[in-house]
Amino acid sequence: MENTVKIEINGHIKEYPQGISLLEVSKEFQKDYNADIILASVGNRLRELSKTVEQDCTVTFLTTKDDAGHKTYVRGITLVMLKALYNVVGADKIKRAAVEYSLGNGLYCTIEMMVPMTEELCSRIKERMEAIVREDYPIIKKSVGTDEAIELFNRYRMYDKERLFQYRRVSKTNIYNLEGFEDYYYGYMPPSTGMLKYFDLFPYDEGAILLLPRKQNPKEIEPFKPLDKLFHTLKESNQWAKTMEVDTVGALNDIIVEGNIHELILTQEALQEMKIGEIAQQIKEAGDKKFVMIAGPSSSGKTTFSHRLSIQLKTHGLTPHPIAVDDYFVERDNTPLDEEGNPNFESLYAIDLERFNKDMTNLLEGKTVELPSFNFKTGHREYKGNYKTLGPNDILVIEGIHGLNDKLSYSLPRESKFKIYISALTSLNIDEHNRIPTTDLRLIRRMVRDARTRGASGQRTISMWPSVRRGEEENIFPFQEDVDVMFNSALIYELAILKQYAEPILFGIDRNSEEFMEAKRLLKFLDYFLGVSSEAVPQNSILKEFVGGSCFKV
Repeated sequence: MENTVKIEINGHIKEYPQGISLLEVSKEFQKDYNADIILASVGNRLRELSKTVEQDCTVTFLTTKDDAGHKTYVRGITLVMLKALYNVVGADKIKRAAVEYSLGNGLYCTIEMMVPMTEELCSRIKERMEAIVREDYPIIKKSVGTDEAIELFNRYRMYDKERLFQYRRVSKTNIYNLEGFEDYYYGYMPPSTGMLKYFDLFPYDEGAILLLPRKQNPKEIEPFKPLDKLFHTLKESNQWAKTMEVDTVGALNDIIVEGNIHELILTQEALQEMKIGEIAQQIKEAGDKKFVMIAGPSSSGKTTFSHRLSIQLKTHGLTPHPIAVDDYFVERDNTPLDEEGNPNFESLYAIDLERFNKDMTNLLEGKTVELPSFNFKTGHREYKGNYKTLGPNDILVIEGIHGLNDKLSYSLPRESKFKIYISALTSLNIDEHNRIPTTDLRLIRRMVRDARTRGASGQRTISMWPSVRRGEEENIFPFQEDVDVMFNSALIYELAILKQYAEPILFGIDRNSEEFMEAKRLLKFLDYFLGVSSEAVPQNSILKEFVGGSCFKV
């Protein structure tokens, strides 16, 4: 008699033959989902659909609408693009193909090869991708020895991967094979190419954009919207990293092993200080700016940046005064509610817009204003004699989530405002084909800071992160191009520092909690890095805002 297993799915228990694949089971339930099933969670552990079920278990299917499922889709279509590229151009003509960074709903890729990237060539690669998807080729995982993997990467001229794997502690690694093309990916893969139908590919700048569906609409490709200022900032950071020869984790590890990390830290910090000085110079030369508006997503280092910019403004003869938009919160009882009926402190209307604009306009007109402070314990705004009058050299440095939204400062003329967008746009990638999302760096920063300053567990920080991200999507990212300056707060060395702070927090997360899957992913990610002590990090560094020891009140 055939052995069977009992599988619980969506509250229903069914019997299946032992050894059935999760893919086969998923086909029965696909009709219940409005997006493609691409991954599974078995006993709170992520599993690829190619895995078989050998014992009774509970299974939760993940679709391309889920975060882990969307990441799996992106990895899969990236593999398809590379397979098509090597098919069309030929391995002997490709020196290096790299996925550089995210740009809106696309990935910017650069390809160093013996032929130029033309529209005609890009079209041929796209056609080959479409054929690979139609053929629904299996994506096969195999385990190989680390030394064998290193030899494989060398043959494909994937030298970044070869360098990275010199620091692998494990003796085996997983390689994915797509019709003879083999590659390594940090994370899970789809079972086959057939579900990777939604994409576009076209030339852009010196490379190409691989356009992807958004998580919210996984079966739709939205038109690409160029983000020129963001692209310029990312490209500039990447070029600097390449000039310093430290654009991948393997290269960073080499510098640590060679004993040159202190010099890299000082060089990176000097670059940031130079950039902040240049911004202060721009504000000074503009002449008519009275309000410096600073905004950026969570854990971008806005507070430290504001302090450092204020110091630089002072060197130019200006007198900066910090203003926290949070001091203009409405009374706690008047806070708008979100869809779930909870107070939405990230809403623009959680701010007393009328009072804020009246005070700022009066200051601009040379009047004396008593500025409030918000008591977060009582939920009330308080006035404690903080009077302010703007002189000819005075300037207000305003930091807050809505700083770039002109609805916040609707009464102030645009010419009186200097807008700065700040974010941690890491230029470091794991290797050629595995990039480091800026959201991962910010999440790790926030986790370390929350644990240090609020005693918050890693589990709580991870559980709140989706809500934080939704707030950023709504209140910050739509305004990022309408700025005078973008500042990249990412430090190329910082994950080697954050590693030893973050790992104990992540290991402390309950293995049976929903957040453990994300914790496990981040632990695997941090395992690529060699750790470095924070002693060499200057006291005014943005990184000190997160690990502690800053000379500023942050």
